[in-house]
Amino acid sequence: MNTIITISREYGAGGTSIGRRVASELGIEIYDRDIIRDTVLKTGLDAGVIEHEEEEISRGDAFLRMITPAAYFDRREAIREIEHDVILGFARKGPCVLLGRCADIILEEADVDCFKVFLYADVLHRAKRVGEIIGSTNPSEIQKAMKRTDQARRSYYQQFTGRHWSDCANYNLMLDTGILGYDTSAKLICEAVRNL
Repeated sequence: MNTIITISREYGAGGTSIGRRVASELGIEIYDRDIIRDTVLKTGLDAGVIEHEEEEISRGDAFLRMITPAAYFDRREAIREIEHDVILGFARKGPCVLLGRCADIILEEADVDCFKVFLYADVLHRAKRVGEIIGSTNPSEIQKAMKRTDQARRSYYQQFTGRHWSDCANYNLMLDTGILGYDTSAKLICEAVRNL
C-alpha cells in the first residue's frame, strides 16, 4: 500500500477518529495537529496564532483587505506557504493520512498521487459529537460551534484552492458517517485504498 489519503470533513463528522482508525488499520502515519506543530517550529509563531489565522478566514476577508494592514494578510500567506511545505514534506515520507488544511489540493497541484475523502453527516449526528468535543449540552452553543467551524473550513478551502469545499468533484470518496458510523467508514476507506 503506497497511498496517501487526505481527509476533509465537516465539524463533528468524525474525521480525526476515522483518520486514526484508517492509519492504524493500514499501518501508516496520520498528521493533523502535527501540521500546526511543524509550522510553529518553522515560524517561531505561537500555535494559537496559527490556529487563529486558519480558523478566522471568512467571507468578510475581501472587506478586511480594504481596511486592514497588508502585514496581516502577508502573515497569513506566509503561514499558508509554510504549511504547504510541511504537508508536502509529510507526503514525501511515504503513505500517510493527512487531515484538512487543503492537503488534497496541495498534493494534486504538486502531482503527488493521493486518495481524497470527504466526510459529512446530518446535523443531529454531528451535534452529538460536537457537544462532546466542546463539552456542552447547550443546543445553541453546539450549533454556533458547528456553523463557525464549517464556515471557517469552507472559506479557508475556497480562498486557498479556488474550489468549493464540499463539491463531490474534488474527492474520490464521500461518506455519510452519521449513517455508516465510524468503523464502517474507516473500513470502506481502507478497502477502497487497498483496491486501487
